[in-house]
Amino acid sequence: MLVFAASDKGGTGRSVTGCNILYRCALAGRDVCYLDFDFGSPTVGTIFQVDSVGRGTPSGGLHSYLTGSAASPHRVDVWTESERPGLRTRPAGTGQLVLFPGDEGGGEFPIGAETVQQCANLLLRLEEEFDVCLVDLSAGRSYATQLALAVTAQSALAAVPARWLVFHRWTRQHILAAAGLVHGRRGIADTGAALGHDRAALLDAIRYVRTAVVDLDSAELAGLRPGQIAWLRDCNQDLQELASRHRMGRTTLLGSAPLEPLLQWREQIISDNDVWGRGIANQATVEAFDWLARAVTDDEAWESL
Repeated sequence: MLVFAASDKGGTGRSVTGCNILYRCALAGRDVCYLDFDFGSPTVGTIFQVDSVGRGTPSGGLHSYLTGSAASPHRVDVWTESERPGLRTRPAGTGQLVLFPGDEGGGEFPIGAETVQQCANLLLRLEEEFDVCLVDLSAGRSYATQLALAVTAQSALAAVPARWLVFHRWTRQHILAAAGLVHGRRGIADTGAALGHDRAALLDAIRYVRTAVVDLDSAELAGLRPGQIAWLRDCNQDLQELASRHRMGRTTLLGSAPLEPLLQWREQIISDNDVWGRGIANQATVEAFDWLARAVTDDEAWESL
């Protein structure tokens, strides 16, 4: 299965949430890989704490491979190459967790027929090896998003399940931006249709993930004044209505990730030990990542309503 992670704006938590979803998939026994298609800022290695590719790889990254400068893409086994002891201690029964980093100093580049074919060949090979391949795309209407749409429109990938996660923070600005990325001019639906996708089928393959969502019933808000709590509830209701008007309501929502103080300070994988051993992360966050990891491969969560 191919899963494309997109967002209209930076700072949505797309990459760190995607990494944690994939980590949870691996813990559940699935073989998974992460492809860093954020060509202008290939820093996913820092989330997995693989210092050697923290800003991308010096050679053989996905940028080089897709443009024909490298014979094969650099491959990182996170379980063995992470600098974090908790990730190097691979639990029994887990699946592969592999990162394909971008190039250090790389950037966005125009998409041609050769690039599309090169990318299609890569994804077909990886889809055979891994249960889930998550492709992290550059924010906005990027060349990376155009490439993903062009590749998945190829007849060679017609039988490969492809799903899209659009990440956005739970604010008015981010809701409007995410809606524009999907439904707006030159957005995912428009671009996909122009490249050969069936618009309705493409939209059926898109779900939204809300990030940094404040739980209004959380004990952490107990210190707020009644007026503040009432204001937050009013805002939340306004956001729910705004999301529904822009076709981002509950029928297209895959799930949410709560506001997590740890991730505000350090974008990292959250392990069970971070919650129950060290006590530095919240249980609700891990539960949300577990839910998203199950839902992304659950056919019922993707049925049209």
